[in-house]
Amino acid sequence: MTVWTWVDVALCVGLLPVAAGCGYLLLLTLLSGRRPAPVPPAPPVRRFDIVIPAHNEELGIARTVANLSAVDYPPLLRRILVVADNCSDATAEKAREAGATVLERQDAEKRGKGYALAHAFERSQRDGVADAVVVVDADTVVTPNLLHAFSRRLEDGAHAVQAHYGVMNPTASWRTRLMTIALGMFHRVRSQGRERMGVSCGLRGNGMCFTHAVLKQVPHDAFSVVEDLEYGIRLGRAGHRVHYAWEAEVLGEMVSAEKQSRSQRQRWEGGRKQMRKLHGWPLLNDSLQQGSRLLFDLAMDVLVPPLSQLVLAMVGGAGLAAGLVWLSGGTAVAASGVAAFGLFSLTAYVLRGWWVSGVGPRGLLDLAWAPVYVVWKVGLMLRGAGAEKRGEWVRTTREAERR
Repeated sequence: MTVWTWVDVALCVGLLPVAAGCGYLLLLTLLSGRRPAPVPPAPPVRRFDIVIPAHNEELGIARTVANLSAVDYPPLLRRILVVADNCSDATAEKAREAGATVLERQDAEKRGKGYALAHAFERSQRDGVADAVVVVDADTVVTPNLLHAFSRRLEDGAHAVQAHYGVMNPTASWRTRLMTIALGMFHRVRSQGRERMGVSCGLRGNGMCFTHAVLKQVPHDAFSVVEDLEYGIRLGRAGHRVHYAWEAEVLGEMVSAEKQSRSQRQRWEGGRKQMRKLHGWPLLNDSLQQGSRLLFDLAMDVLVPPLSQLVLAMVGGAGLAAGLVWLSGGTAVAASGVAAFGLFSLTAYVLRGWWVSGVGPRGLLDLAWAPVYVVWKVGLMLRGAGAEKRGEWVRTTREAERR
């Protein structure tokens, strides 16, 4: 073997872990075709407590409560609980005026969404008026079929369900359109593929549903910045997968300004990095020992790096492979094949995300901003800004407030 062949083999081996992550995304892309929605049970019998964790949300809480009050589900079978958590404004008053039951909570030590949810879940179980709880963020609107979609899955034996989490304001800026495409990839494409494989679709923090039975078996003791990912892993280890209710949507308001978006992304990416360190390799090891497809998929979901890192790694690898082919006179091509596979997989994944996002040709043009967005995200990761703390409330400024 020539020296060029050895270099080619070394580069190929170095690219294989990245290519494995790209291959996982390609598999989910190929399995992401939309299926007909199951028919809701008639008449509905499941009773729901809809929990809204809120911290200083006086401007928008009434709209969210009004939207949830108008869902297509019998009023006697649903109750809206707003957790006014460590608020210093009129969130509680506005929520009561809109018709919600309000739980006011003040705790200087235990602060954050995870603690607010645990408080509401405990109250719901103690009251005994519901069979399951639904989590909806305070800056969200939902489609009218939300509870019917959850009810269908619960009747079919599910104990944890996730609705599709999309963007309420996709046309606000190029940043929100890119976010719509990104959530199309991460929430729609991944979740559809994982649902088709019969594994957990993952929890997204907004539009989640849990039965009281599973909350008793697996208490919601998840208090990190990414409490949804943390609890989803705990559910998987207990043998419960999260089912995907793709026909129902919760639409959250995404920030269009760079400063607010920066803070939000740092928290999300930092939280996932923490979960990767704590759970990634142990999940993979346990999945192989137990032969568990559910745990293996959870491991892959945690271990696969963010798309921006995959793109940079594969573009860099492709550049090195092309240089190697030129220097070797076309004899070293193995690394080029691996890089080509990775780039093809990522391209298919991104285009599928754009397609299911519904942003149309304008969104495709906005993908021209993707390199800027990738560099921006990598810069945030390198700076790292304390995103790995416990899940204390770090509230993102809403668009109405910014205006």
